[in-house]
Amino acid sequence: MQEALRRFRDPDLARPLLERVRHLAGRAAERLGRPPAFMEVCGTHTVAISRAGLRAALRGLVDLKSGPGCPVCVTDPAEIDAMIALARLPGVTVTTFGDMMRVPGSRGSLEEERARGADVRVVYSPADAVELAAACPERQVVFLGVGFETTAPAVALSALEAARRRLANFSVLTAHKLYPPALEALLADPEVELDGFLLPGHATTILGRRRLAFLAERYGVPAVIAGFEPVDILGALHELLAQVVAGEARVVNAYPRLVREEGNPRALAVMEAVFEPVAAAWRGLGTIPDSGLAFRPAWRELDAAARFRVEVPPSRPHPGCRCGDLMKGKAAPFDCRLFARACRPERPLGPCMVSSEGACAAYYKYERAC
Repeated sequence: MQEALRRFRDPDLARPLLERVRHLAGRAAERLGRPPAFMEVCGTHTVAISRAGLRAALRGLVDLKSGPGCPVCVTDPAEIDAMIALARLPGVTVTTFGDMMRVPGSRGSLEEERARGADVRVVYSPADAVELAAACPERQVVFLGVGFETTAPAVALSALEAARRRLANFSVLTAHKLYPPALEALLADPEVELDGFLLPGHATTILGRRRLAFLAERYGVPAVIAGFEPVDILGALHELLAQVVAGEARVVNAYPRLVREEGNPRALAVMEAVFEPVAAAWRGLGTIPDSGLAFRPAWRELDAAARFRVEVPPSRPHPGCRCGDLMKGKAAPFDCRLFARACRPERPLGPCMVSSEGACAAYYKYERAC
């Protein structure tokens, strides 16, 4: 495996591949009458592209748009406000992954609530939250379930474990999102013009290639599942461009070292045993049918939203933040008047500057001129 990773990072492989991508991009632009526009759906791809300088290397040849691939960024403002409201309840301990701590809600953040005395703790897995509930039976422990298909199976396993141990003080506030319905929503939006998708390697490791085949079959849009090394990404772009030049549309698995046709059946089985698809609100994309996860009736007692029913006033995101437009590929961080001025990593005004997978954080770190 280490030898394989060295090959994917080898600059001697990347340079000639970059030149082939440049050549194909020119041919694709001749066919389309403009540079082809591809969306990297995954926040990890956004970071990898920025870090490797690929966006700059292809500027004017390929329009690489960041999409709804950062789980923190697509979390709806009302969901963030509900998380903060839960942290204010007496006797409640809120547990979360670290990247949620500084995400601004309408009236503060989880980090600010902790500074005011709320019991908010960072955990490395939902299993840690189960253990905390077992160790502190006098407190209600709530885990904030945020993420795509990558994290949902682990949260489902934690629910099964809490039920097995009969922990009456453990619950989950689920804000999980399913990414294929979001792609359909993007393709249905007349303001979004895309010629292909760069699909996430890790979420599709769970889902499998077959569940993404609808992109080509139903919408005639090419897509490539890719890993995260520069050669992975360049290879995926080469495949996308070749399909555009040939007038073809296929969903290609360019990450076969991890992604299988059927995905991960065991992970899918546990996720689908505990959760069921429901309509969910996404930042920037609105409410999308069957794009979220809720507990099935048999597991409803573990639903923190049903257990606590907090009242949340209407949400008020920062009026100048364009994070929602970023999720749709309608803007880049440089298009936001707040970027690197009022909104900076030490004082973020939107989630895209907070998360390590956020487009604004990636552009700030790797793509600013100064």
